[in-house]
Amino acid sequence: MDNSRMDGDRRRLLIGAAALASAPLVAGLAGCQGAGKQEAAAGGVAGSGASSTVTTKLTGRRKLGTLEVSSIGLGVQNMHRTYQTTIPYRPEMINIIRVAFEHGVTFFDCAEAYGPHENERILGEAVAPFRDKVVITSKFGWNIDLETGARGPGLISRPDHIKLAVEGMLKRLRTDRIDLLYQHRVDPQVPIEDVAGAMKDLKAQGKVLHWGLSEMGLQTLRRAHAEFPVTAVQSEYSMLWRGPESKVIPLCEELGIGFVPWSPLGVQFLTGAIDENTRFAEGDFRSTETRFAPENLTHNMALVRLIKTWAERKNATPAQLALAWLMAQKPWIVPIPGTTQMAHMLDNIGADKLTFDEGELRELNTALAGISIRGERLPSAVQVFSDVEAPPKK
Repeated sequence: MDNSRMDGDRRRLLIGAAALASAPLVAGLAGCQGAGKQEAAAGGVAGSGASSTVTTKLTGRRKLGTLEVSSIGLGVQNMHRTYQTTIPYRPEMINIIRVAFEHGVTFFDCAEAYGPHENERILGEAVAPFRDKVVITSKFGWNIDLETGARGPGLISRPDHIKLAVEGMLKRLRTDRIDLLYQHRVDPQVPIEDVAGAMKDLKAQGKVLHWGLSEMGLQTLRRAHAEFPVTAVQSEYSMLWRGPESKVIPLCEELGIGFVPWSPLGVQFLTGAIDENTRFAEGDFRSTETRFAPENLTHNMALVRLIKTWAERKNATPAQLALAWLMAQKPWIVPIPGTTQMAHMLDNIGADKLTFDEGELRELNTALAGISIRGERLPSAVQVFSDVEAPPKK
């Protein structure tokens, strides 16, 4: 985590949590790694003038640590509600997931906080016929009532709570194990060694096969990996937000940990669906991100123009160009664009066939380095949940 709907939910979760934990930032938003208009919504609709390189079958495979997955995954975070807070047609969401599998996607991303709980139910129903042929993920960590799904303030990663949360996930996902389970955000009250211990116990029971962290502090990742090897890190990363490149990705490379970018299409921005005149409807979380404020949009459109130019050059759509660029950075990076539209899902997986030679990648990266992005990726009350270090083990 079209990629846009996926991201909406993630951000709605974060904004909702921030509102509960600190101040009422945006009522009703809930999920920084997911809900809303599809990010990929624009997967080719943005008018690059180029024909789509949609593939009939995604054949690429990558390794997150020792876990093999398709080279592009599918985020299902927004399949219960879009950016505009409309409700997608549930049977069609299930159909998209199943067609994605038929077209080679084997990696599906979810979380208890998406819905809450509802997207796990959608994913569980969708993959039931081929459960043993796919990798499914979920996440714990937000203060979500285990029974009702009601959101409470802040975070909760006590080992006893994690284990109870997993029991609920297994029921909703209709499975006996979670292939990859992430801590959604670091709990500042719980040593990461305690969280890793819970993962050890769950793996010994066969209920969790691999684990990961999301938006964590660097030392927390080191400590977690030392306690119990981490398979993957999931954080925001795209042409729009390149923050992980300085420290997080190098650390993942050092430790042999895979990287899963959420919001790989910049909540629809990189697809060309947003322009200088775009104004967001009430309830659309993107209105809270200053990078999309009117005073910053005109400046930031330079990035979209660059992407469209390269998409035409490579006979691809803007979404495919942006996803292929991510995959070209490291062979263990696996983006998870989300969508609620079949055409966008098929367009996104076409990025698997798009490659850059060494000279092209160097040229594109040089051009990207010359573009600055104005504005913040998240409101400050939400950003405080990222880059957090867990307390020391006493």
